[in-house]
Amino acid sequence: MQAAMSAITAVILASFVAYAGAWYAGAVEGNFALLLMLATAVTGIYWVAEKLVFLPQRKRAAQQLLKEHDRRKAALLQQGFSDVEGDVEPARQKLLMQPWWLDWTAGLFPVILAVFVLRSFMFEPFKIPSGSMIPTLRVGDLILVNKFHYGIRLPVFNTKLVANNEPQRGDVMVFRYPPQPSLDYIKRVVGVPGDEVAYLNKQLTINGQPVPRAAQPEFFDGDSMRYSSQFRETLGERQYNTLNDDDRPAFVPGASDFAHRDGCRYTVEGVVCKVPPGHYFMMGDNRDNSLDSRYWGFVPEANIVGKAFFVWMNFGDLGRIGSFE
Repeated sequence: MQAAMSAITAVILASFVAYAGAWYAGAVEGNFALLLMLATAVTGIYWVAEKLVFLPQRKRAAQQLLKEHDRRKAALLQQGFSDVEGDVEPARQKLLMQPWWLDWTAGLFPVILAVFVLRSFMFEPFKIPSGSMIPTLRVGDLILVNKFHYGIRLPVFNTKLVANNEPQRGDVMVFRYPPQPSLDYIKRVVGVPGDEVAYLNKQLTINGQPVPRAAQPEFFDGDSMRYSSQFRETLGERQYNTLNDDDRPAFVPGASDFAHRDGCRYTVEGVVCKVPPGHYFMMGDNRDNSLDSRYWGFVPEANIVGKAFFVWMNFGDLGRIGSFE
């Protein structure tokens, strides 16, 4: 039994390591949520088996050892040996000790379960990989995303279990990228279901009303070594800064053939879109350097991951730590 469980566990752990290695090497498209859910399920099965089967077996074996020792002492006493040597405690402790295959499964279950619950239903960390949300978020920012703000969802499948708040204009939201749902994107919500969103000549308009904006000092991006025009924009209850590249034209080049594109009109001035029910229109704050809904379309409600709200670390700039709009 011990040998069989050891071999089975070795195969399972090797499979996890092989998957992680292939993911790291780029041979497969990884899914950390799926990996974590499987690890929770596998270690949970071992944990239950440990509590109900393996631990009772070890306790019975240890108890049997003590009984045999007591019988041996009694037999020796009957033969006249009053001073019986021998300490069975080390042997008993060895019998009670978890084998390696339980240490690496059942022993890790509480930690893996805590990470799974925290990451799946409460808060999830993300790293900002690109400059599409500059100046609000910078490359290298490590952010926290509230997973329950928009409702509790089933891990991996993302099916909503419990409804909560609806996304509001101005929210910074993480979502599954519609053309490739295995990727997570982060943008700002600028249009909710039923809105008519217009971005013409680099001016954002919602339902015919221009979104108020005020000019700010130019923004210098140390990575690209360029200056950009900066504006303070007010959308709903949110105020945040956006950037424009004066050298970039207003029209949207290379928009894909996405679902509900018939609700959008593209001109040399930009784009006008009617947001369909159950969908959202997303834009990056770095307006001329953001691949967003103008190019690939609307975000379905089913793709929502959570609301971004806090920078918890940036190793290149500790001053970035804090909440943001």
